[in-house]
Amino acid sequence: MDQVFHIFGYLKVHGRSKVVFDDTFISWKDKFTQCDWQDFYPDAKEPIPGNIPQPRGKEVQLNDFVDADHAGDQVTRRSRTGVLIFVNKAPVMWFSKRQNTVETSTFGSEFVAMKIATELLIGLRYKLRMMGLPLDGPANVFGDNQSVVTNASRSESVLKKETC
Repeated sequence: MDQVFHIFGYLKVHGRSKVVFDDTFISWKDKFTQCDWQDFYPDAKEPIPGNIPQPRGKEVQLNDFVDADHAGDQVTRRSRTGVLIFVNKAPVMWFSKRQNTVETSTFGSEFVAMKIATELLIGLRYKLRMMGLPLDGPANVFGDNQSVVTNASRSESVLKKETC
């Protein structure tokens, strides 16, 4: 709620400004193979609170772009995580922070970044649902490390610390 007040405060000071939201929907369905995780997690369900309002309006899509730089901090050798989350084509959240742990490989730092991005998405999905926005299925998460993407998205993959 504080963020909403911040937006309205900004608009009050800048009276001629506008909040622009690109509601264009992106279709990723044909570009990626879908994996079935039912065998591994048969009872997995997203926790949806019982007191959410009735969804209204058009469905929105969450797209998340994740990256990490391995040992980017020269003093502590910690990696930095960068996350950019879009609702449809509009950027709504960004996150950039030094990771709490020192990882021994690019794989490790990218995997930690993916975990942080997933936690941010879970929180954002909850907020959007509580505002009454219908969501279009699961969020799309994009990363630049092929081994992390493979190990996180393919059910037949065996977790390996190798870079591709």
